[in-house]
This record gives sequence, C-alpha cells and structure tokens, in this order.
Amino acid sequence: MNLQATTSKKSSLFERVEQYLPQVTKPGRYVGGEYNQVNKDWHAVRTHVALIFPDIYDIGQPNLGLAILYDILNRQDDICAERAYAPWLDMERILREQQLPLYGLESKRPLSEFDILAFTLPYEGIFTNVLNILDLSGLPLFSTERDENTPLVIAGGQAAFNPEPMSAFIDAFVIGEGEEVILEVAQAYQTWKDSHRSRQELLEALADIDGVYVPSLYHVSYNPDGTVAEILPKSPQAKMPVIKRIVASLPEPLTNFLVPNVDVVHNRISVEIMRGCTRGCRFCHAGMVNRPIRERSVEEVIQAIDASLKATGYEQVGLLSLSSSDHSQIVQIVQEVYAHFKDARVNVSLPSLRIASFSVDLMDQLQELRPGGGFTIAPEAATERMRAIINKPLDDEDLFETVRAVFKHGWLSLKLYFMIGLPEEQMEDVQAILDITRRIQTEGRRIVGGRARINVGIGTFIPKPHTPFQWAPAEQPESIQEKINLLREGFKKTGIKMSFNKPTETLLEAWLTRGDRRMAQVIWHAWQNGAKFDAWSEQLNIAAWYKAFEEAKLAPEFYAHRERGLDEILPWDHISSGLRKSFLLQDYKWSKEGKTRPDCREQCYYCGILPTFETLRKGDPSANWRCP
Repeated sequence: MNLQATTSKKSSLFERVEQYLPQVTKPGRYVGGEYNQVNKDWHAVRTHVALIFPDIYDIGQPNLGLAILYDILNRQDDICAERAYAPWLDMERILREQQLPLYGLESKRPLSEFDILAFTLPYEGIFTNVLNILDLSGLPLFSTERDENTPLVIAGGQAAFNPEPMSAFIDAFVIGEGEEVILEVAQAYQTWKDSHRSRQELLEALADIDGVYVPSLYHVSYNPDGTVAEILPKSPQAKMPVIKRIVASLPEPLTNFLVPNVDVVHNRISVEIMRGCTRGCRFCHAGMVNRPIRERSVEEVIQAIDASLKATGYEQVGLLSLSSSDHSQIVQIVQEVYAHFKDARVNVSLPSLRIASFSVDLMDQLQELRPGGGFTIAPEAATERMRAIINKPLDDEDLFETVRAVFKHGWLSLKLYFMIGLPEEQMEDVQAILDITRRIQTEGRRIVGGRARINVGIGTFIPKPHTPFQWAPAEQPESIQEKINLLREGFKKTGIKMSFNKPTETLLEAWLTRGDRRMAQVIWHAWQNGAKFDAWSEQLNIAAWYKAFEEAKLAPEFYAHRERGLDEILPWDHISSGLRKSFLLQDYKWSKEGKTRPDCREQCYYCGILPTFETLRKGDPSANWRCP
C-alpha cells in the first residue's frame, strides 16, 4: 500500500466544488492530498468509512485519536478510511447554494456513498455540527428515519460517555478506547452487508460487541419530577451496563502522520507516552474515565519520535499524557530525548506537568530543545481548603517553591490556571486567586525583575458524568459573572493579563454534559434555530438554545443548576467507565468533608477498574498497569 499522497482522477463532484474554492478562507481545508494521505481504489475495498471531526479542519486534523483510527482502518486491505470535517460558514454557504454535498477528502465522494460515518465527540459544543454535517450530506438526522440504504452512523470520544443527548441521531456509540473495537464494528458491518438482513439486525449485531451502545435497544421512562425512573433493555443483545472498551497495553504508536495543507492548531508530532491518571481530581472527567494508567517504554517513545520525524519532516514533538511527570520513567525519557535529538533542532514539549520543582527540573533539561516560551502551572484553586475539596492537595509553600524554581531557571513568562464555580466555593476563595497571583508576580519580579510576565486563565467548573462531582450543581451565570467582575477589577493596573470564558459560553456545556435523551429535541430545535459552531464564542447563539428549550418544553435549570439526588438514577447509569458508582459517591461525600485521597498508586481505593478488567489484564502478560 502506498501511504504517500498520490494523484488520482478528480471526481465530478470535486470539479464542481473546485471552481468555488477561491471564494473561501483557507481553501486548503477542502482539497485533501496531504503528504502521507492514504489513497485506495474505491471499488477494490468492501467497506468505506468516513472519519468525521465535527469542527473545522484546523482543529480536527491534528486530533490524535482520529489519526490513529485512520491508520488502523487503512491497514486493512478490505477497508478504506477517509476524513471529513465541518465546513466553515463561507464554504457551507457555497455547498448549500450550489446544492453540493459534503464529501470525503480522499476520494471526493459524497458522504452519503460511504458505508459508515464515524463521528468523534470530544466536547459538547459540536453536537449541532453533527446534525449540520448529516444535513449537508443529504442524510436523515434521526436514526429512526434511516434504512438499509443509508450509511451507519456511529460516534465515540470523551463526550460519548454520556451518549443520551445525541441518542436520537447516532445509531451506535463506541464507549471508551477505539483501537480494537473499530475493527470489530467494521467486521460486523461487513457480515451484515453480505447477509442482506434488516437494519435492525445490524444494530443488534453491533450491540453484541463489548463497549458498543445502541440507544434504540433501550427504553427510558421518567418520574413526574422529570428524573429518570427506569432504563430498561428492549433486546437480549442490549447489555446492562455497557462497559467501556480499553486496550490492555498501548498499541504501537502512530508515526506516519499526515502533514496538513494549512496551518493548524497543533503543527507537531504527538507521541502518547502514558494513558490514564491516578491523581483523582474530582472535577476531572478525563482522569476518571481513562483509567487505568498504561505507560510506553522509554525505547518505544524514542523510536516513535525518530520514525515520525523521518516520515513527516516535522520539527515539533509533543509528549502527551494527562500528567507527564507521573510517568514512572519520565526522567529517563527526558534524558534520552535530549541525548538523541539535541543536534536535530527539534522542539520537544511536555504539555502536562504537576506543580512541583521536579517538573521544572524536567523542563530545564529540555530547555535547549525548546528555547524561550513560557511555563504553565494549574493550581485550579487558590486556597488549601478548596484544593482539598477538589482532591488536588497542594500547600501554598509547594506552589511558591515551584514558582521560584520557574523564574530561577530562566523562564520569564508564567501562566496560571484557576477554576471558579467549584462546589462549596465562597467569594473569599475567589479573592484568594487575586491575592496569590499578586504574590506570585511579586516573587517573579524579585527574581527576574520587571521582565516577569504573569497570565491567568479562569475556567468555569462544569460537573461531569462519571466523576465524584456528577451530583453537584453548576453555579448560576449571574453568580459566575459576579466572580469574574471581582477578578477583572482586581487585576486592573497590575500588569497581570486575565482570560476567561463568558458565563453564557459555559451554560451550553452545563446543559448538555449531564442531559438525558429528551435533550435530543433541544439540540434539534437549536440547530433548526441556527445553532452551530457553539464552541466558538463568536458563533454561539444562546438565544437559539433558550428558544429550543421552550419548543421542547424542558427547563434548562433542571439540567444545569440543581444538585442531583444521591439515590437518583442518572441518565448515564447504564454506561460504565469501569468505576463503581459507590466509589464516586463516597468521594463526593468526602469532598464536602474536605477529605482527600492520595495518589492511588500508593494505595488502592477499590474504584472498580481492577475487578472490571481483571480478565483483560491477566490475558496480556505485557500489560504494565500502574495499579498497586
């Protein structure tokens, strides 16, 4: 197979599209042909899969998860995987005016001609984009309206851990890690296609696959107060619960990255050095649902970087994980990276490090590979009381020790991340953000003088499914605005730059992330009202969403601002991340008491991961889980 881009005869569709490309911004988004693109003979394969990132090319092209699936599928002789992204507003206008369908970038064939449309859902702000892409493809939006002649529509990603808001539009969800299950889904589809059976039989076959959730095979009823009364399977194939899929050991890393035609958000090689986290931050969805920890060896990381550089010509490498400094061999990784690539002018970054002088020492070893730039630390909360509530135990002295180390090692710019709207937060905790940031600025100026630059990013807490805070309410936007005003006023004339999200921008996430399947009607109405690209602040039309709630006869406050009952059936209770609900509930109660859990590599707290996946772990002797 030739993995490098090759020339092919233009499709008649693309000949029509091409004449309009000079009228749009960044026409390179829509042409394909990137270096390392995979091109296959359309008629020589059995199954055609479109991997769709429902945001623009600039954001979706560097997505590592989609890139991995693209490589895995295209390694199969009988499968062709192509890519598609959401067109920006100017391109969408042309497609609609000229009645041109959205297409795959490789073959330029309409998405309606593919067998499987596989959406990735990394965040809730792209839900309306999914509907828009289906509509631009000329396909039914609702799964109940599709038949044997329309593509199978599947989805996965972090936001799929609560699939219910999108359950009316997606035929089947892949819960968890997709490296193995995507091939099982493709095989089930091929078997069904050859059998000429009904679409219902296809859905039942998919539900038989571990980690696959088919919403139409479940019935949900509600109590008079709007809470979920029951979630019941309607088919023998419908599992209760649907347990996420994981791989026992991290698969061989991707090295044959596509090189984009236009500038994208992350123009670099991405090497995942570790998956999972054991820190147990109570607000962190990724840290909970991506357990257990699995590590790559030092040798594998170095080999992946070397092969990727040769295959792409990139000069930047990101060593990715939720907490890079928690890798048991991180010092050796950094030392080997420096030894191998110090003469190659390669920019290497560790984007995710703990607050500790240890992390500064690591970055110092890479300073020659990554000269200049700034250092980022995320205390999340400014008081020790709040840090205990969110289970990020860190005393102020450790924080300031890290700050002093940052400036003494030569960094001049420091970015701090804090959250507001956390459970049990008081105004004095918000005031503490001002106080501690000013103290950090003073410390920086003491060490490097007026060259010290402090930037502060303020995020708004949104409670997430499958976390200890899944029962907690989101704070009202008026209260959040009051806290933002306090911070903005306090940072005036200090030289400290502050960035934040408007309260209205976080409302959408608060509604959708813990929504039930009735929320599908809200999403549909919002899209009809013009909602799309909701994750873009300049495009978010919050009025369209409020109108959608009215049309669906649902109350937004019900989803965002009420504390869930501790005995309440949650809309995602039939979806298992491997964690016991009782473990999460205990942790929620502990948060109210200010009790913390140390890193679970020090002591097992019986979260549920080990018994859930015991057989998988024992079946792979090479599996190196960082569980006690």
